[in-house]
Amino acid sequence: MQLGMIGLGRMGGNMTKRLEQHGHDLKTYDPGVESTASSIAELREQLDAPRAFWMMVPAGAITEETFQTLLGVAEPGDTIVDGGNSNFRDSQRRHVQAAEHSIHFVDVGVSGGVWGLEAGYCLMSGGDREPVERLLPVFTALAPAGGYAHVGPSGAGHFVKMVHNGIEYGLMQAYAEGFEVMRESEFELDLHEIAGIWRYGSVVRSWLLELLHAAFEQEGHELEKVAGYVEDSGEGRWTIAEAINESVPVPVITAALFARFASRQDESFAAKVTAALRNQFGGHRIHEAKK
Repeated sequence: MQLGMIGLGRMGGNMTKRLEQHGHDLKTYDPGVESTASSIAELREQLDAPRAFWMMVPAGAITEETFQTLLGVAEPGDTIVDGGNSNFRDSQRRHVQAAEHSIHFVDVGVSGGVWGLEAGYCLMSGGDREPVERLLPVFTALAPAGGYAHVGPSGAGHFVKMVHNGIEYGLMQAYAEGFEVMRESEFELDLHEIAGIWRYGSVVRSWLLELLHAAFEQEGHELEKVAGYVEDSGEGRWTIAEAINESVPVPVITAALFARFASRQDESFAAKVTAALRNQFGGHRIHEAKK
């Protein structure tokens, strides 16, 4: 199948390679990387109608700009796919806008990271059945066996991926806390070894645990070169916001997100307030701040 890939970063570049390995005809555009086209307009001319454009660019302003550009160059019957981590509400809006131009819009949640080229990508698509079914050869080439589903109408693909990433926050935080408890214990534990044996037969075995074992090998058993500063890319916040809208309690995901916030503080002002209050009511000693 022929496909126009827009964005050749860590994900888009490897997805392009995987599709080419499966015999698909890829035309590409990325202003920062060698591509088959020098513009989105030129990319359109390289594709046969009905065309399929796949956006693999960062969520937010870049996605919106790219989408609006595509609306101006695509023709009725063409399909725009957003494989980034867009907010599902934005995807629903873009579906409506595209339909006004008789253009299809499909949102696809993509999971697999830098390992997807070799292992495949888990894909969650949302949108109308006709364009989704037309893209099935692309989805099945990108995904490992059993790793693709059309999960629902417009927005559903990015909604499911949002919740997926929220769950990921909680899993990562649980591993992080457990390993810190072991590190601070009275026992001199080999955390690399423990991560290794837990990969086999343990009820907490997972791909994330395999990656942690690999991280201990690459970065040292104390992760000496890794700063404890953890970003969040938005999906955890969105998951919590939707949970609030649905009156669904998500304490684990919420705590995991707040732990990421805390990781970015050199010193917590809230902790200063608590220490000051303990001194005021109980006479507890205050540790002097480092200058």
